[in-house]
This record gives sequence, structure tokens and C-alpha cells, in this order.
Amino acid sequence: MNYDTIKSLLFRLSPEAAHHVAETAFELVGFCEPCLNALKKRFLIEDERLRQDLFGRTFPNPVGLAAGFDKNATMTKTLHALGFGYVEVGTITPKPQIGNPKPRLFRYPKYEAIQNAMGFNNDGAEVIAARLSRIYPASFPIGANIGKNKTTPEEKAIEDYRYLIEKFHPISDYLVINISSPNTPGLRDLQNEAFIKELFNMAKEITAKPILLKIAPDMSESQAVALTSQAVEAGADGIIATNTSIDYSLLPRSKDFGGISGKVIKEKSFAIFDAIAKELYGKTTLISVGGIDSAQEAYRRIRAGASLVQIYTAFIYGGPPLIRQINEGLLELLQKDGLSHIGQAVGADR
Repeated sequence: MNYDTIKSLLFRLSPEAAHHVAETAFELVGFCEPCLNALKKRFLIEDERLRQDLFGRTFPNPVGLAAGFDKNATMTKTLHALGFGYVEVGTITPKPQIGNPKPRLFRYPKYEAIQNAMGFNNDGAEVIAARLSRIYPASFPIGANIGKNKTTPEEKAIEDYRYLIEKFHPISDYLVINISSPNTPGLRDLQNEAFIKELFNMAKEITAKPILLKIAPDMSESQAVALTSQAVEAGADGIIATNTSIDYSLLPRSKDFGGISGKVIKEKSFAIFDAIAKELYGKTTLISVGGIDSAQEAYRRIRAGASLVQIYTAFIYGGPPLIRQINEGLLELLQKDGLSHIGQAVGADR
């Protein structure tokens, strides 16, 4: 069956039920090496022109899966086989969380958008660390996206991040500090310069592994630039821009809670990324995420300064064929511009 057929069947289910079906299937495939090899042959693009060495690892292509899909590190190997050059798992919290009350995940097929209020539902650090330990190091880079528990007060948030960094730096290739989800009360309040400085000073005492900061798209460009510049000065090895948006005007008939992702946040996300890249390109590694749904859009982010890009919502609507199309499209765009390697395109518009 092609993906349109599979999608039509999955979309008859609630979004969470469909995700559970996909997760179960992907987890089972992960134990079948011939299955993984067959998927790689069909979907994974490995071309020298797209390969980059970053964070001490080789990324076979620049298209990664954003955090939030493989929350519990159950699908990681299969997702790579489906075409992703790298996979970011999580968000992981110290203790298991059931997340927010249901329903908390909503599709908007007309707009190729999703709205979620999941609330960091995950199996917790102990269980997820055990899973990652069984597959790490992998043949592809794995990132661990970490966040505080909902019940942890703001003044003790630093201890949650300390525990998670200590737990996951030996079993991941890079770590992402998530203080930008809209679905944990008070989390975005940690997007301030004082906490950022304390956080990265602490993190750098623990590990030399790359640690990145993921920011929200719902601040002014000047605020975003100031915050990310402070993070880099404090030791951040990269910036991921952006998380989901709480600008509900972007999506007709949206809920008044949770975060919006997909095509409708494309320009909002790009504007924040572009402002950050103007200031920080060449000073740190930049990753762009938010509304990327084509090779053209991925290439625009790369030329603006992104070494890597991530997708999530577009994967749900376009499936594994989309990942292959983006990577093949990037090769065509490089050729059109007379470039021999993706690294020559990174920041070409800066």
C-alpha cells in the first residue's frame, strides 16, 4: 500500500490512537533487521553531497525528526530506516508522566496542521535510558530532548535538568534543553537570561557533549536574538528554532490551548530563525524546524544558516516518501545552484 492509503486508514482513528498503531508497528520493525534494511533501501538517501560532520558525528543527510514523535525511544531505528538522517527522542522528564487530560491532539488536514496539548507524556528517564542504552551508539546520530516534570516547581527546575543531563549524556550524541513547550505550566517562563546562564554553566560542568537550546516562536525577534545569544555565550553548542506556536490566529477554528505545528507556522518560524541566524550564523550550529514540508522550504532554511532541519507534522501528512523527496530535492537544488556539497549552501544567503 502507498502512504495515501495507509494515511486514509490511520486518519479514521483518533490522532492518539493512530500514533499508537504506528508506534507499535515501528517498534516491531525495529527488531527485524531484514525489514530495516528493506526500508533503508527504499527511503534512506545516503549521498556524499548531503553528508556532514557535526557534534562529533556524521549526519548522512540533514533532515531529522523533531522531538515529540518518538517520545519514548521505541521507534528510533525504524525512523532512521524510513529516511531520517538523525532522530531526536523525547521530550524526556525525570519521572514518568501521563500528560494532560484527553483529548489533547487534534488534526487539521485542510491546513496540514496539528494542535497538541500533550504535556510531556513519557515513560520517564529510567525506562527511556534503558532503551537508548540498547541501541547506542547507533549508525546514525540520536539526540535526547529533555524537560522538567510538571510537578517540579520553577525554583527547582535546574535540578531536573541536572539529573537528565547526567543520565543521558553518555547515551546520546547531543542533548536539547526544552523550555519552550507551551503544554507544561510555567515552562516558558524559564526562557529568561538568568536561568539560561545558570543552566548552561551547570551543564558544561557535567559533560562535553553538545547541548542545544530549543526556543519558542512566540517572542519578539529581538527577544529571541537576546536569549539565544546569551545561551551561546553561556556555552550552548547550538540553537533549535522553533517549537510549536500559541498564536491561535494562525489556524482557523483552533483550540484555545496547546501548541500549533505544521504549514500554518511556516513563516512565523522562519522569521524567528532568520533573525537568530543573522546574529549567530558562524558562531554556533543552527537547526531550523517549524512548517518545513518540502525540499524548497528546507533549502530556504539551509541557505539562511541552518546546518540541519527537522520535520514532524509534515511527516504525518506526507509519510516516509516525503523524507526521500526532500533529500532528493535538496540534491537537485544544489546542482541547480552549481554547488557540490550541502555545506556550501549553509548560510549562503547570509
